[in-house]
Amino acid sequence: MNALDDEFYMGLALEQAQQAYDAGEFPVGCVIVQDGRVLASGTRLGTRSDRGFFSETDHAEIRALRALENKGIRFDPQKAVVFSTMEPCLMCLGAIIIAGFKKIVYAYEDAMGGATSCDLTRMNPLYADSGIKIISGVLRKKSLDLFCNFFNKESNQYWKNSWLETYTLQQK
Repeated sequence: MNALDDEFYMGLALEQAQQAYDAGEFPVGCVIVQDGRVLASGTRLGTRSDRGFFSETDHAEIRALRALENKGIRFDPQKAVVFSTMEPCLMCLGAIIIAGFKKIVYAYEDAMGGATSCDLTRMNPLYADSGIKIISGVLRKKSLDLFCNFFNKESNQYWKNSWLETYTLQQK
């Protein structure tokens, strides 16, 4: 895949993020692609304020991985690419590596909880030898706009007054 492909598929991930935003959720979307075909997608869930609690396991990347598993289709994780509108957290990065993916593309950095700057070479062999390639900043501005809109809505309480909110709103 080239940079134009990365932008195209990130655009699809942004559509997922918009769906999450429209549903009152944190605007993160993810698509998993192989050979020019979207294999699975996922949106963030569990961040709406009206639920009374927040879920920290229904991240877009995890939901896309589950969707892929539930489809039962054959794919080669070494040839597939994970596109996410936000930098994966430690949980998601670990799941992506353990599943055997070799490339992640993300739009907007998670200044508070992103894990792609972890020095994987200092970790155990499963992670140190993963050989994962990480590309950041693809359609960053479009993703940033969604996060700014989210944090500017008074009804949204997820990560309200957090470092991520402060950092994000300072980016505009």
